[in-house]
Amino acid sequence: MTALLDVQDVTVRFGGLTALDEVSARVGSGEVVGVIGPNGAGKTTLFNVICGFNRPARGRLTWQGRPLRRHQPKDLARHGIARTLQGLGLFPHLSVLENVMVGASRHSRAGVGSALLALPRGDRDEGELRHRSLTTLDTLGIADTASRVPGQLPYGVQKRVALARALVAEPQLLLLDEPASGLSSDEMRDLGELVRGLKDRMSVMLVEHHMDLVMEVCDRIVVLDFGKVIASGTPDEVRDDQRVLDAYLGEQVRAQLPDAPGAADARD
Repeated sequence: MTALLDVQDVTVRFGGLTALDEVSARVGSGEVVGVIGPNGAGKTTLFNVICGFNRPARGRLTWQGRPLRRHQPKDLARHGIARTLQGLGLFPHLSVLENVMVGASRHSRAGVGSALLALPRGDRDEGELRHRSLTTLDTLGIADTASRVPGQLPYGVQKRVALARALVAEPQLLLLDEPASGLSSDEMRDLGELVRGLKDRMSVMLVEHHMDLVMEVCDRIVVLDFGKVIASGTPDEVRDDQRVLDAYLGEQVRAQLPDAPGAADARD
């Protein structure tokens, strides 16, 4: 499979701390790739390198076969990459619809600011942006919240608003950072169905602690521990890897994955 995104031997250091040590990962077209590991393993740092927040000391990134150098977060939409944050990152004083319209700005000729402020040169775009944003909200089942502000909504619905803001850009690669945090079991199940349904439209890379969700939705999984890749493969391959069971929360993972070696002993 041709790589849409290819991270090759990336090393990141913060002073004397090596956050990533020659980490490699790739995402193919229409593929869902999970990144897992204990707290402090380097998962968010990897996302930050991809997004241009952190510069690697060594290694390289390629996007659609071309080197990705010196890019900044503001360049992501132009490249066709969108990211959700661990926190919601919503604008509290904008309506849900306006928050999502911010994410649709790559499709605006005049810029989303002009459309939101109803400036004359934004008139051509406003109708299209609103329609695109409302359609995305409807796809996520929350179109009825369009006129409300985020603080009036339950946390799970706010998470959907943040996801809608990323999806409305119609990215080629969607980066999901802890998308299931704070969600109920039903909401997590809905999220899993949504992610699986995105594969015919875009690729997805997600950092997530909920192993059951990762195993359900991912085609491949990269496992980090102390900034190093200790395993990479299909969910079945990762599930059976003793290094993963030892490194990633130990007995807790054994209990979550009933098919894993030693799971019965962990429950006894």
